[in-house]
Amino acid sequence: MTPDSFARYRAEWFENFGAARRDVLAGMVGTFALIPEVIAFSFVAGVDPQVGLFASFVIGIVIAVAGGRPAMISGAAGSVALVVGALVHAHGLQYLLAATVLGGVLQILFGLLRLDVLLRFVSRSVRTGFVNALAILIFSAQVPQMLGVTWHTYALIALGLAIIYLAPRVSRAIPSPLICIVVLTVVSMAFPMPVHTVSDLGRLPAALPVFAWPQVPLDWQTLRIIAPYSLAIAAVGLLESMMTASVVDDLTETTSSKARECTGLGLANMAAGLFGGIAGCGMIGQTVGNVRYGGRGRLSTLVAGVFLLVVLVPLRPWVEQVPVAALVAIMIMVSASTFSWGSLGDLVRHPKVSGAVMLATVAVTVTTHDLSAGVMVGVLLSGVFFAFKVTRMMDVAVRYDAEADTRVYTVSGQIFFASADIFTDRFDLRDTARQVRIDLTAAHLWDVTAVGALETVVDKLRRHGIGVEIVGLNEASAILVDRHAPLVRAPAPV
Repeated sequence: MTPDSFARYRAEWFENFGAARRDVLAGMVGTFALIPEVIAFSFVAGVDPQVGLFASFVIGIVIAVAGGRPAMISGAAGSVALVVGALVHAHGLQYLLAATVLGGVLQILFGLLRLDVLLRFVSRSVRTGFVNALAILIFSAQVPQMLGVTWHTYALIALGLAIIYLAPRVSRAIPSPLICIVVLTVVSMAFPMPVHTVSDLGRLPAALPVFAWPQVPLDWQTLRIIAPYSLAIAAVGLLESMMTASVVDDLTETTSSKARECTGLGLANMAAGLFGGIAGCGMIGQTVGNVRYGGRGRLSTLVAGVFLLVVLVPLRPWVEQVPVAALVAIMIMVSASTFSWGSLGDLVRHPKVSGAVMLATVAVTVTTHDLSAGVMVGVLLSGVFFAFKVTRMMDVAVRYDAEADTRVYTVSGQIFFASADIFTDRFDLRDTARQVRIDLTAAHLWDVTAVGALETVVDKLRRHGIGVEIVGLNEASAILVDRHAPLVRAPAPV
């Protein structure tokens, strides 16, 4: 680590006492935001709630040290829980732990190979759809907590929202969500009422996690069982973490090392599996909340993880009394602040294809409750629309030089796999002219499909006894042609 990078890393931990205080308080609020979702995601995966809580504790510590995006909260996430449920049901918890360790190894390799550049293929429309879908899912996850309850729950939620939005007008010294938790807990304890509390969400851990190697046979059969799930864990976790890191980059107007975040997540998941926890990744709802509460450094990430078990183990009797209504109020605020309200106006102002990509990402994500599925559909649609757009940008103009008995084809635009067939169709392969000149001055050949199309045209024309001359190839295109179709530029035999 160079002196500059070390100084930057140190600043990410401690900039000044004011920033450290904000990080600690934001991390504490993030802990309470983690609890209900981690417990809920544990049920989705088919494991005991403490498995998810252990994972969030371990992942929070490791990712704070080794991750590439300060202020990002990582833990047991729903997207990962969805892909491992079948493994737990068929083979049990120990195979899940083994799959988690292997998934972490794959993520480390992904980071070391710097494959994070694949994120560049995610368009702004997909990212906006991802954020909006997440906001909808966060809110919908709170709905079950508001059904079949007494009016007391609604009153506490309303009071919590009032505190969250009005307290900052008085003072920002303490994050308003933390004030919401304390006030609503005191109110519910001072005036007993029929409301759900954290203790109703599931069994909280009574001790810290311990190191233990997954109890599975170390053979090829085990590898065949866990490998598909490990690959899914690695892919889904990386995708959600990279998207979350990009959102934080935008919110904080800073940059981060995505490759380092990949390796850090891999180390965190390996540690989680070895300490009895489920795999996890970046949790965008909690992360956005952490940033909104003032968290900017690695300390907020560390506190969110450490405080989780520091609070749950010795202070478990008190934490169990926190009303769920307080957590619901916080998550409603996070949902409202996460949603990109400006994107609704962009549907009218921006091109229709951009709006279609954003809406498709939202629709698939909300329907499947799988953020990775929505992003993949959005990326696929973006690629298809881009291919169609670039295809329309290619043109072939034809003119005949009677004096030289030469047909001149002037090509402009981009020739690649999506436009190669259109390029081929523009040529009259039974031309009556003695000579054909293909002018590629304003064109670019991008791949072997484009080269193959050019080669096909030239070969067929020459077989009909027509001389072919190619002019205007730029350097990159010429190298591609010479490498894959060297006879194309060679003069026709006399």
